[in-house]
Amino acid sequence: MEAMVKITAAEVNKLRQATGAGMMDCKKALVEAEGDFDKAIEVLRKKGQKVAEKRADRESSEGAAVAKINADNTVGVAIVLGCETDFVGKNESFIALANDVADLALNCNSKEELLAANFGGMTVADKLVEQTGVIGEKIDLNAFEKLEAPYVGAYVHINKIAAIVGFTAKVNNVEELAKDVAMQIASMGASTLSYKDFDPAFIASETEARIAVIEKDNEELGRLGKTLKNVPQYISMAQLTPEVLAKAEADAKAELKAEGKPEQIWDRILPGKMERFISDNTTLDQEKCLLDQTFIKDEKLNVAKYVASYGDVAVTDFKRVSLG
Repeated sequence: MEAMVKITAAEVNKLRQATGAGMMDCKKALVEAEGDFDKAIEVLRKKGQKVAEKRADRESSEGAAVAKINADNTVGVAIVLGCETDFVGKNESFIALANDVADLALNCNSKEELLAANFGGMTVADKLVEQTGVIGEKIDLNAFEKLEAPYVGAYVHINKIAAIVGFTAKVNNVEELAKDVAMQIASMGASTLSYKDFDPAFIASETEARIAVIEKDNEELGRLGKTLKNVPQYISMAQLTPEVLAKAEADAKAELKAEGKPEQIWDRILPGKMERFISDNTTLDQEKCLLDQTFIKDEKLNVAKYVASYGDVAVTDFKRVSLG
């Protein structure tokens, strides 16, 4: 068959550019398709299907995380295109494929819609199957997130983590604000905007579990004669009712009195004590709530205060995707 079909270098290069497949694979596909370009693509796709079937049980925990924003910064998407090895995940062609898929994602509203979208005459799903044959590894669309807002920004950390964040307005220097907050999301891994989003049952369960861990640690520390960890009464601002805060302030005043501090200086000391009380008893918020986290670029601010420093603007929503 190969002797009867003459395949030119130009034809091979055209197929390589269209599919990313190697020179020999493209030549073999063109020979099998008797020089027909579309049939050659189908040959490569079928090869990809066979490879995909053989590797269906493999993990695709490596790959590339990508974020894209539309031209007027009102729509953002973050995706993870997964593969089997870090070597492939860092390959320029694979990252380019992930970026192409992310571009298409801007016009889709779900992972399913994206997989069905047109990619050069085939669906995205078929393209990923084709590339499975080209690369020789399982390829999956592991994550798809999208948000819309008056302004959307993004941050990508070495194609391992991607974050997008929406704001209520396009204020001055909003690009800087968006990048900083998206970087915070990527770095600190918040899962919700505010403690106000927590379910009471979740807070109760987390409180019990966290206190149990600290008490267990303290048993070991006590046996070793080391300093014990503080056991918080609470873990979220949602638990710090006006009554709780009033009692904490009364306790702080009683402590100052016992220490012999003059009452006329209490007003200078109390704010610091209350800040420490709140900090010690809102560990869940600091871990999970974006606006309550300490800002990574300034330990004196939380994210909410940093955002407020830009004027009349607030975070509407955020999304974060990562490998693994």
